[in-house]
Amino acid sequence: MTKKIENQEEIVVAEAVSKTEKFFEENGKKVVIAIVALLLLVAGGYAYKYLVMDKNEVAAAELIVAAQDNFAGETPNYDLALNGNEAGAGFLAVADEYGSTKAGNLAKHYAGICYLHLGDLEKAAEYLAKYKAVKGLAAEVVNAQNLGLQADILVDNGDLKGAAKLYKKAIEASENNMTVPTYLKKLGLVHMKRVNAANEFFNGTVDDGNGRIIGPLSRTTDPEKKRQIIGSMFI
Repeated sequence: MTKKIENQEEIVVAEAVSKTEKFFEENGKKVVIAIVALLLLVAGGYAYKYLVMDKNEVAAAELIVAAQDNFAGETPNYDLALNGNEAGAGFLAVADEYGSTKAGNLAKHYAGICYLHLGDLEKAAEYLAKYKAVKGLAAEVVNAQNLGLQADILVDNGDLKGAAKLYKKAIEASENNMTVPTYLKKLGLVHMKRVNAANEFFNGTVDDGNGRIIGPLSRTTDPEKKRQIIGSMFI
């Protein structure tokens, strides 16, 4: 993350690569292969002509597995996984060229994770937001992770209210013992930070310059004194 972390709560809440994300780093290829296999099995259930008509799905599925090799290897290369090279396409190429396919949609999600690892939160947020939630047990875990990562970025940007909403959605996206506990904990910490910030605001005081303390804000009725207290909080 780019901002300075002030305390342990912020470290836990703002950590972009949590236990959930580490699971995907270690098992990401298996997840992608499982999803792609499901896509192909579904396609195989239709007449052959439908599979031929949708060659893009097959092409995208093949390309994303190559990108995943660089993402989930023993020594992950996120720049290569994102941008690819002459030996194979990266997630960006799959997302941009085959974005309307199921594998292309998944590539948008992984492109966002790569940008997170590379420290570009703006691009990470952009590509994570492009991902569209899909149905299926394996896909539900990805859906939850996607929402949780977007929430992590909002925490880093100071939008705790927006982060709380996305953490709730992440919890509801998939009922499992991996993502749910992670995002419940993060949601709780965000609420704690919001409550602490509110308490700090309403209990705020200011020195009037003569050694006398004005406040707290919650007990101050004079408008001018309220302005002094509030103004001191933002200096």
